Amino acid sequence: MSETRNIPSPVTCRACARGRPAALTGAFVALSWAVAPSHAQSPQGYPSRPVRAIVAFAPGGANDVVVRLVGNKLSELWSQPVVVENRPGAGATLGMEVVARSAPDGYTLGAGNQSSLVIGPLLNPKAGYHPLKDLALIGSTALTAYVLAVNPSVPAKTVSGLVALARAKPGFLSYGTAGSGTISHIATEMLLGATGTRILHVPYKGAGPYLNALLSGEIDLALVALPAAEAFVRSNRLRLIAAAGAKRAAAAPTLPTLLESGIDIAPVEGRYGLVGPAGLPKELVSRINTSIGQALAAPDLRRRLIDGGFEPLADTPEQYAASVRLEIDTFSRIIRQHGIKPDS
Repeated sequence: MSETRNIPSPVTCRACARGRPAALTGAFVALSWAVAPSHAQSPQGYPSRPVRAIVAFAPGGANDVVVRLVGNKLSELWSQPVVVENRPGAGATLGMEVVARSAPDGYTLGAGNQSSLVIGPLLNPKAGYHPLKDLALIGSTALTAYVLAVNPSVPAKTVSGLVALARAKPGFLSYGTAGSGTISHIATEMLLGATGTRILHVPYKGAGPYLNALLSGEIDLALVALPAAEAFVRSNRLRLIAAAGAKRAAAAPTLPTLLESGIDIAPVEGRYGLVGPAGLPKELVSRINTSIGQALAAPDLRRRLIDGGFEPLADTPEQYAASVRLEIDTFSRIIRQHGIKPDS
């Protein structure tokens, strides 16, 4: 797999000029569709100008990669550019708030994942949106595995070895995340709680920055989306310890899971999708959802996603909403159980 930053894409980044439900999935209320405003464009003529896609993370992470690949194909299908904007910050809620407050005309979409749709709003009561009251869930695009990766300087090659090291030197090791309240943060805190270990949390503004910190040795370990780590594993710049899913990742079949390693925590996988603001006309949601399905059916896009460690996933708005609803229910219990705070 090529490194994230080397994936070619004509989709531009203004800020620059990681089927089946995920193991952790949910949403607060049933999705409802508001009546389309009078200025909304008809689905037949959509889109007639560029569409922007907001990513609530810095460039370089799995969410960013997926929306660029899918957006690239949507640009071809629509004969209009899909312009990516990276808006990191506030536990992945800052960018999604921009989407929630945008006009419901289909010209501002958001790249959703667990952090921006589930964990961020749960941990940040001041988030400027409610995932299903203020957003229209359009459809999933891909799934990916999360893996526990360490810098090669860390003298641990197994989960048991890493746990022993952390217990021998409490607070000596450090782990990075894409920010407080993101899936990488929550899942790592679950791991620490299950093993009774203490490791310093260093939050960054997005997956790209904390991956760079892991590569440089600024931090010792991180839970990362497999596609973002694969190339660095092959070049021996990272070492994988375990996969965080319910079963071994298809792209890394020899890598044991945390569950296989004796760590009793809920499995974690990454789900990516597209959302829009509430009030987006149902017919327009259907139009965009159909386009997502057409994009994911294209052999060249499927191959690029699979080669990158992603599993293409097209579903309906209702199925996507049900998945997010389950995720919120699950993460709510985990956050209460572990007493996780956004600044922990």
